[in-house]
Amino acid sequence: MSFTYKDSGVDISAGEETVDRIKPLVRSTHNAKVLSDIGLFGGFYDGKFEDYEHPILVASTDGVGTKLKIAFHTGIHNTIGNCLVNHCVDDILACGARPLFFLDYFATGKLNPEVAEQVISGFVAGCNENGTALIGGETAEMPSLYSEGEYDVSGTIVGVVEKKKIVNGKKIKKGDILIGLPSSGLHTNGYSLARNVLLSKYKYEDYVEELGCTIAESLLKVHISYLNTVAPLVDDELLHGISHITGGGIIGNTKRILPENTELNINWNSWTRLPIFDLIQKTGNVSEEEMRAAFNLGIGMILVVDQSNADLVFERCKDRNPVIIGNIG
Repeated sequence: MSFTYKDSGVDISAGEETVDRIKPLVRSTHNAKVLSDIGLFGGFYDGKFEDYEHPILVASTDGVGTKLKIAFHTGIHNTIGNCLVNHCVDDILACGARPLFFLDYFATGKLNPEVAEQVISGFVAGCNENGTALIGGETAEMPSLYSEGEYDVSGTIVGVVEKKKIVNGKKIKKGDILIGLPSSGLHTNGYSLARNVLLSKYKYEDYVEELGCTIAESLLKVHISYLNTVAPLVDDELLHGISHITGGGIIGNTKRILPENTELNINWNSWTRLPIFDLIQKTGNVSEEEMRAAFNLGIGMILVVDQSNADLVFERCKDRNPVIIGNIG
């Protein structure tokens, strides 16, 4: 008996078709600094930074967790990649960095070129939104490792920041003001708990009056990129700290940048929570402590600013409907 790679579950022709489908999409993210095309063994990016006196590269890798399960169920695959790029952009933005380029990883049991194209179109949308080049990645077909119709994604982003403008929390001091920028929903965290709770009573297709949409539509809302709002504030050195609210919630993430002998004073009643969080808490009888640890509760990013600059920063964030949520004690 003669075996082939395809008999073993890997279809090389499907991989080639996928590459052909995504080439024009990926090229749409390229700029003059991208010196390579898709298909080489690595992505080339010009490392000259004429506008920087002392450029520092900042890198981050992440995924979107079990938000993928909703994409599998609904067949909506073109937003997941956008969520991932925006998440990664916000991570390095919290250090003061602007994104340069992004690399994706897409793995599945049986490669469906149409689905892969939709997922990667989401990466492309996110890269174009953030002025970031998609210069490479990996598409892996691994039979028996994933259930039928399922896949996993992750991404790596590289950005740059002027050394003297790095934002790392070292300037944070008592009396600084916390300005919260609202999220679109869960963003990319807390989905295991949210799914466990909501699916005990609802189906993804159920329309819920207080949400104004279906369960799936609410849970698939795209993670917001705060780049265009926050980067100019970094340029003008108006921020003492930036906290991207991901797994661990407001306290867990913001404590990561606090100097010793300082603490967070959060006014949890200073903003109106999005209906999806109220629905999760009510449906699952989830404690307030657990909600605060698992979810962003409607605040996607926190800016730590000097009291004297609070009004100015607040005004310059008006496009994001900012809210003062507390201070540093």
